Amino acid sequence: MSAKSARSYIVLSIVAASVTIALKASAYFLTGSVGLLSDALESCINLIAALVGFWALSFAAKPPDAEHAFGHSKAEYFSSGLESALIMVAAVSIAIAAWGRLFDPQPIEQVGLGLALSLAATAINGGVAFVLLRAGRRLRSITLRADAHHLLTDVWTSAGVVIGILVVKLTGWLVLDPIIALIVAANIIWAGFQLLRETGSGLLDRSLPAHEQQMIMDRLIPYQENGIQFHALLTRVAGSRRFVSFHVLVPGDWTVQQGHDLCEELELSIAQILPGTHIITHLEPLEDPTSWADQTLERRDEIQNP
Repeated sequence: MSAKSARSYIVLSIVAASVTIALKASAYFLTGSVGLLSDALESCINLIAALVGFWALSFAAKPPDAEHAFGHSKAEYFSSGLESALIMVAAVSIAIAAWGRLFDPQPIEQVGLGLALSLAATAINGGVAFVLLRAGRRLRSITLRADAHHLLTDVWTSAGVVIGILVVKLTGWLVLDPIIALIVAANIIWAGFQLLRETGSGLLDRSLPAHEQQMIMDRLIPYQENGIQFHALLTRVAGSRRFVSFHVLVPGDWTVQQGHDLCEELELSIAQILPGTHIITHLEPLEDPTSWADQTLERRDEIQNP
């Protein structure tokens, strides 16, 4: 992943969040709608999350050092984890504001202008979310994808608020405004929970997706047809980086040079289909029974620590 390009996308999110806060806050002050207030509060969370995301991407881009031999890419999960917590805080703030209005509904003023400002902010968020989502998938950045999903949640929230306020204006049912805000809060909590689950999965060293593991196996199959064997394939994801390790079993009468050349060839082949992957191979003789006794991580631990 290009750290510079990823940071440029998150800067776009920071600018968009600043603009939408101004638009939505103006819409709230014009109308007095607690629904629009909930929308403005969520945009404040968007800004904080984008700033944290910029820090996380900058830190994750640092090269490996003596204390972090595999790099700093997991810093992205701190960003997504904090964003999950901030989303929950936003939801609680919205619910508290809406609960008071539920028993004391207030009239909504200057609906036309307020909704126009809210729709403009929604269009900005929608456009930026689309750009971030594509960039996050291309650059394999959970920070960009988390920010994109958060903005998409904001878009749907804003759409619901706008429709609700129009219904309030047409029917005169003022209590609909806080009810809509409570629905928005519930939706935000669900989005935060989904993001928190993805963050936890990443921190627990999730394996590569099944289709990527299959891509690796497809590269190994032709070698198996020539008598080479493989086992103990282990994979994990850390932010934008992938880690792959496996054992390569070759005839015992091979020279060190032959084994080394094969491992280099295998590592290069996998790196071509999965760029940004750190690959570790372990060479073993086919005929040695101990070569087949360490096919799992648990078994290798037993061998190393009898």
